[in-house]
Amino acid sequence: MTVRWVRPGERPSREPLEAVTSKRCALVNNMPDAAFVSTESHFVGLLEAASGPDVIEVRRHTMDGVVRGADAAARIRAHYTPLADLFADPPDVLIVTGSNPIQAHIEDEPYWIDMVDLITFAAGRIPLVLLSCLSAHAALVALDGLKRDALIDKCTGVFAQEADPLHYLCDRLVPPLVLPHSRRHGVPSAEVRDAGYRIALGSRTEGWSVATKRIGATELVLVQGHPEYGPDSLLREYHRDVRRYVNHEREECPPFPNGCVSVADADALSALQARVVEGARDQAVVEAFDFAGAMGRAPWTWRPMAITMYENWLAGPAKGSA
Repeated sequence: MTVRWVRPGERPSREPLEAVTSKRCALVNNMPDAAFVSTESHFVGLLEAASGPDVIEVRRHTMDGVVRGADAAARIRAHYTPLADLFADPPDVLIVTGSNPIQAHIEDEPYWIDMVDLITFAAGRIPLVLLSCLSAHAALVALDGLKRDALIDKCTGVFAQEADPLHYLCDRLVPPLVLPHSRRHGVPSAEVRDAGYRIALGSRTEGWSVATKRIGATELVLVQGHPEYGPDSLLREYHRDVRRYVNHEREECPPFPNGCVSVADADALSALQARVVEGARDQAVVEAFDFAGAMGRAPWTWRPMAITMYENWLAGPAKGSA
């Protein structure tokens, strides 16, 4: 076991790092209730897989602006500490998850002020900062004045990646180089580069996936993709969205998620999508598909690459390499 949870009210260890722990990590989990626990598990599981024999202390935080139901609120009270604790005692490592976008403009999200305060505090103070999905876009707005654009269709699926062979995050990466994406917004690669970021991983069709920038003492990593995802994450999202569509809880037909199932299930899922697109808004059509079986057979093609990338991130860039 290489992850040690820091309980609410418990002070992180202040013994010499060599004797107790290698890194002190703060995880700020802003995902909605339905994905709250799984997101925590995905990020911490990837941290644990990448930390090797080292011990990482993890404190969990969230932002008050995210509306919570009773179960999530109870979990937060039991296991999460106030964001103020992070400001009072900055960690060595900060991970901020994405969140479900509610507003058309990111600046109108209810947690926007807290998000900006956290990002501007971390930049220059916390050595390793990784911002995922919406929080990465928030950083581009807050730090660089870059606006994200709404996509015509949701970007969802597993996409081939091109790696910068000289970037430290790409050291020892072994093909296949693929990463999941699940987002409704994006920032063009050219604008990200012009703002001083170096793109480590990107897709020819879907744009940048991972970009980095040095800000004072901080190595800032922005991630548009989802290396932390489990093998069934995209299919679970699709199942949720297509059920909402056939039940008339949403009017937008969910797009087909590229590359998220095994070869054995691909044709059947394509056939389901075609029936739904053609207007079969019938719950029985969706429920007839063996989603549970397909989730159990879903390939985890990006996992080795994700672990290696996180190993490289936790080790930090060699001087002058970022």
